[in-house]
Amino acid sequence: MSEWLAFFYSYFCQNIYAMYALIKRIFFLFDPEKIHYFTFKLIKFTLSIPGMKSLWKKWYVVEDKKLERKLFGLTFKNPVGLAAGFDKNGKLFNELEYCGFGFIEVGTVTPLAQEGNPKKRLFRLTEDEAIINRMGFNNDGLETLVEQLKKRKTKLIIGGNIGKNKVTPNESAVDDYVACFNALYQHVDYFVVNVSSPNTPNLRALQDKAPLTALLKTLKDLNQTKEIQRPILLKIAPDLTDSQLDDIIDIVAETKIEGVIATNTTIDRSGLKTENVEAIGAGGVSGKPLTKRSTEVIRYLHDQSNGSFPIIGVGGIHSAKDALEKIEAGASLLQVYTGFIYEGPKLLREINEALLK
Repeated sequence: MSEWLAFFYSYFCQNIYAMYALIKRIFFLFDPEKIHYFTFKLIKFTLSIPGMKSLWKKWYVVEDKKLERKLFGLTFKNPVGLAAGFDKNGKLFNELEYCGFGFIEVGTVTPLAQEGNPKKRLFRLTEDEAIINRMGFNNDGLETLVEQLKKRKTKLIIGGNIGKNKVTPNESAVDDYVACFNALYQHVDYFVVNVSSPNTPNLRALQDKAPLTALLKTLKDLNQTKEIQRPILLKIAPDLTDSQLDDIIDIVAETKIEGVIATNTTIDRSGLKTENVEAIGAGGVSGKPLTKRSTEVIRYLHDQSNGSFPIIGVGGIHSAKDALEKIEAGASLLQVYTGFIYEGPKLLREINEALLK
């Protein structure tokens, strides 16, 4: 009897995964940004149906103590997290636990709500299994995110990705990051300083050594005044040169922040298969075209620093093989976003099962 049950369960799971492929084909016929928010409503509705949370947990969640990772004084249920940008306003993190994630990163959030760049600003490159976005830190602001985080039910680790408003000049940027830190301090488990998005004018200039060191030192000093110190990480671009990556290593050592997230989206368009991609205009590329470069950055940082700080690897993870390569290169944790959209929640299960093997 148990063999028959196992057979039917396996068959059912395989068809669930096939169903996602069909749903994706339908969804990909429509505007990416509209589908993104429709998917939020669909996931919330589906998981509100009695019994669905248990089913999703069986389909997608791999639970094993061997998957736990202890970093920054935190215990991660498994090493595969959701990158910032997916759940900017903290509206879905409770439900996303049932997709198999080990941690969730909300944001990027700015002190004041902002519309972001004009639409259309999100584009699928299906031939490349990639996405181009120029969202521009669109979000509902700190106050809204804090209210959402107060509804937290999940026990997963939640990180807060913080940025500056578009209208804030770079010389005043530190004030925006401080405001975000203070507002989110009671509600998140770690912070990520985002100075690497290509979609806010002049933001990447904050990656230069002097302003970045000053910004991180300010946040570290602020952190020291708190009863509990939250880990602070830095998210960097994949487009940095080796000398700039050397600067990042020096900055981490000098400021004593807890780690680096490598990498954000890339402005490099070389090697893309999609025709007339330049007609799309500005924006960062994520997905498979980023796989190799993000892994190279991880390996460089790990090797040149002698593994002196943890790295969260993100960029082009579409398979268990991609994930294992980033672990081998020196990543302690992983994050997915575009791969999650293209492959569905089964990607999380496949990665965690591969890690167990």
